[in-house]
Amino acid sequence: MAMFGYEFMQRAFWAGGLIGIIAPLLGVYLMLRRQALMADTLSHVSLAGVALGSVLHLNPALSGFAVAIAGGVVIEQLRRSYRTYSELPVAIIMNSGLALAVVLMSVKQNLSQSFSSYLFGSIVAVGDTQLFLIAVVALAGLIYFILLRRPLYHLTFDEETAAISGVRVKLLSFSFAVLTGMTVAAAMPVVGVLLVSALIVLPASLALRIASGFAAAIAISVGTGLVGVFSGLSVSYYINTPPGGTIALILLVFLVVTILLQKLLRVRGRRAATQQIKKKEYMKNEILES
Repeated sequence: MAMFGYEFMQRAFWAGGLIGIIAPLLGVYLMLRRQALMADTLSHVSLAGVALGSVLHLNPALSGFAVAIAGGVVIEQLRRSYRTYSELPVAIIMNSGLALAVVLMSVKQNLSQSFSSYLFGSIVAVGDTQLFLIAVVALAGLIYFILLRRPLYHLTFDEETAAISGVRVKLLSFSFAVLTGMTVAAAMPVVGVLLVSALIVLPASLALRIASGFAAAIAISVGTGLVGVFSGLSVSYYINTPPGGTIALILLVFLVVTILLQKLLRVRGRRAATQQIKKKEYMKNEILES
């Protein structure tokens, strides 16, 4: 039977496609705001939410979703309290989320065994509830970035200038943190907690290296994310590897190849420039000698 003959693969590709659009798009803004570790932090917080939901007999996907959003809000509040030490809120929330997840996992027996799909991602773990949440997050994120693209652009590059120009910086920053938490929680079933930041950061890292402008960076990041997700899901299906790790490795290969090609082109460019200079000098000497 073909890969798309299975319903779980259809759900996985729908979920992967939606996440492959919104996560790399978000990643460009996070990279430019120097908040790349925020995605990794919220993934640990979301894991604690999943554990809390399992202990309280709630839907783990919904509880992880809610706790990730709350974590994003707390990080933003702490970031404003520690303006001089902007990395502290990320470290505080990451350690707190991981510690809470470990404690909750020890409370309920056999809970750690069911966590493998959340840690590493699982194609079959994408159920109807997760797919619905991912669709809501993707739609909300696209509307958010379209309607607020101009104030977000100002906020990303210069927060103080944005405030002077009339942008409600505090409200916009908090809403951005909420969207980040939603995206991280939604991406968990596809790539897993440990690798969710890879889907957000790696396409954006590649795009920012080669893009000529902001709009181009977004387009390249989203395109790279979609190709990485679809190819990763396909490879993981046929060779039976964890989808999260497979997607992350493919995106990493894209980034490494891009860096190597850039270096090769620079070397060739320098050689061509050197040869051109030598040619001009040779022609100049010929003219002088004649």
